[in-house]
Amino acid sequence: MLVTGIEILRHAHENNYAVGAFNVNNMEIVQAIIEAAEETNSPVILQASQGGLKYAGVEYIAALGKLAAHKAKVPVALHLDHGTNFQQIMLCIRHGFSSVMIDGSKYGLEENIAITKKVIEVAHAVGVSVEAELGKIGGTEDDIVVDEREATFTDPKEAKIFVDETNVDYLAVAVGTAHGVYKGEPELDFDRIKTIKEMVNIPLVLHGSSGVPDESIKRAVSLGINKINIDTDLRIAFATAIKDFLADNPDNIDPRKILGPAKKAMKEVIKKKMELFGSVGRA
Repeated sequence: MLVTGIEILRHAHENNYAVGAFNVNNMEIVQAIIEAAEETNSPVILQASQGGLKYAGVEYIAALGKLAAHKAKVPVALHLDHGTNFQQIMLCIRHGFSSVMIDGSKYGLEENIAITKKVIEVAHAVGVSVEAELGKIGGTEDDIVVDEREATFTDPKEAKIFVDETNVDYLAVAVGTAHGVYKGEPELDFDRIKTIKEMVNIPLVLHGSSGVPDESIKRAVSLGINKINIDTDLRIAFATAIKDFLADNPDNIDPRKILGPAKKAMKEVIKKKMELFGSVGRA
């Protein structure tokens, strides 16, 4: 069933677990996510980045996501990840996304608040949930590139002001993760997560979570992280499975047989993430 993001994340917030938000680019990824969610009885968030929308088209992503959600036996939200353009956000809402992100993290606090409030005014009016970001998460996420030197952690006091001023539904925080593949092991600022959670009392979002050690994820969830974004780990599973299949079957030209192992590999990764996040059996 298609639901809003806050319907899923409010329960996670109140019951101290996290829900996986997995990036989608094609049918096989959508199917892997939904199958994993149903097999584990887990709520789930399908999300598309700006790069994903450019690749597949908002119409295709929306149609795939809505069809999958309506057929699913578990709650599913369809979310725009890292929206930076007001028109693009409105386009996603028009095509049936139940959740959107406005990423104004590159701006100062006051301008970020103003931009976020503008999106929330429209989105909430039509029953769509909104995620925002405060602080700059390092790394590359499609069109968004943040140099390590420019990455800044979220200030708890600013987070309190931001949430009070905007009434945002859930907040992405910069606490030591980065987008993409890590060069070393990330070190999360757990005290910062705990402080922000206590001050804002809304669902918190962790971006750049692929590659973060399981124990760090578990601790972050225990301290208040409720939405965890996963993209890179799915790409690795997808690409590795295809390479292995073609190495063993170099003459095979059937897309179904080539992509089948990739879907299976992604589904196994997703199920493990759902167990790690604590969302299994929560649907």
